[in-house]
Amino acid sequence: MKESILTKEIITSKIVSRIILVCLSVISIALSAHVRIPLPFTPVPITFQTLFVLLSAALLRETVAYVSIMIYFLLGILGVPVFTFASCGIFYIFGPTTGYLLGFLLCSFLVGRSLSYFKKIDFFSAFFSMFLGEIIILISGTSWLKFILNLSFKQAFLLGFLPFLPFDLLKLYLAVKIFLKLNPRLKQIIQ
Repeated sequence: MKESILTKEIITSKIVSRIILVCLSVISIALSAHVRIPLPFTPVPITFQTLFVLLSAALLRETVAYVSIMIYFLLGILGVPVFTFASCGIFYIFGPTTGYLLGFLLCSFLVGRSLSYFKKIDFFSAFFSMFLGEIIILISGTSWLKFILNLSFKQAFLLGFLPFLPFDLLKLYLAVKIFLKLNPRLKQIIQ
């Protein structure tokens, strides 16, 4: 009896469920942008955004996750303070973190697509897919830093990739564990 109560849907429309999940994804990424650890040697802070980008990409899969990241990006460009440093607007896209934001878009598509190739979703498949997404974010961010600050590849790597790798691996591990807990239930709700 209790089990049937716990699995009964409040909202039965798959479209409404997806809209709610997109909104939750955008809000989570926006709020996590403001939880940051500044690093004195790089213009890019450590944030919790990648945790929620990876979760959104894995849980919502490529199309819906891509839409949620695109909405987040557009809100920031339109002036809603969703980016780190509470900055926003069209001029923000010329800043040092833009490459990472563009990486979010690529990651959201890649992680969901990668997961669809696995017959069984387990720790390995989730970790592998999210690791690919994380690397895309870091490469995109590092490439942008190289371009915008006119750095050598080594300098860009030392400022935009290497300092973030340990913390990003921790966020990746957390994202995988959360994903494995939520995925079975979320599949029932939105698919």
